[in-house]
Amino acid sequence: MQKTVFLNGVFLPEDEAKVSAFDRGFLLADGVYEVVPVIQGEMIDVAPFLARFDHSLGALGLTWPMPQEECLKMLEQLIEKNDLREGGLYMQVTRGVASRVFEFPENLTPTFMAFSFEKSILESRDAQEGVKVVTVEDIRWKRRDIKSIALLGQCIAKDQAVTQGAYEGWMVEDGYVTEGTSSSAYIVKDGVIITKPLSREILPGIRRKLILEYAPKYGIRVEQRAFTPEEAYAADEAFLSSATTMVYPIIEIDGEEIGDGKPGEITQRLREIYIEEALTTIGG
Repeated sequence: MQKTVFLNGVFLPEDEAKVSAFDRGFLLADGVYEVVPVIQGEMIDVAPFLARFDHSLGALGLTWPMPQEECLKMLEQLIEKNDLREGGLYMQVTRGVASRVFEFPENLTPTFMAFSFEKSILESRDAQEGVKVVTVEDIRWKRRDIKSIALLGQCIAKDQAVTQGAYEGWMVEDGYVTEGTSSSAYIVKDGVIITKPLSREILPGIRRKLILEYAPKYGIRVEQRAFTPEEAYAADEAFLSSATTMVYPIIEIDGEEIGDGKPGEITQRLREIYIEEALTTIGG
């Protein structure tokens, strides 16, 4: 059964959703994207998602292709049209169609598309058993705070990780872990969550933002600082977070067993807390 896709103001069957070969997103990766989780047929974490998307658009001199309220209504329609119960919504804006020049052309009509995808979020084998991570070199550009569609560096790193039999790659720059190829990175030592502070060096993960808000409410301490792979090997626990994983325990990094090689107590509690908070926001 074909999915319904939103493209430039129209809902279309996925095989009819096409853009110009001269779209700057296709030619130059001149655009930004967002992913919003969906649980029980409803979006979660809407406010921080809107704020981050607004930041990414503004950083590239792009404007919203429609008012935010209309955008949310469109996403709700996409959920309904695709009968999406659990998974996510992908939304992308590019500068539009123009001749291939490096500078930003003026007065273009942005290309705006969105689609849905299904994924198990609440029940996950990886969340129960934990995942393996390997470290890889961070070769990305300097504005990682922008959720850019230019993801080749992350793709190279992810492929390196998967080729080595890992679920995720933790990118390392100047001897310190920055973040995962598609997730935020954390370790736990002596009951304290440790994660790199926000800057242009990492994406401001929405799950990261909320985890760091929830943790102190439930008596879990947080320290925002950079950490090395060696610190990670010696950590009591490690975990990652992203839009459709929430919190996944990490049981091995570069072949080194983390803790006792099983999902840690704090990590498991954080996942429970996140799910409880998410279900509360949708009345679950």
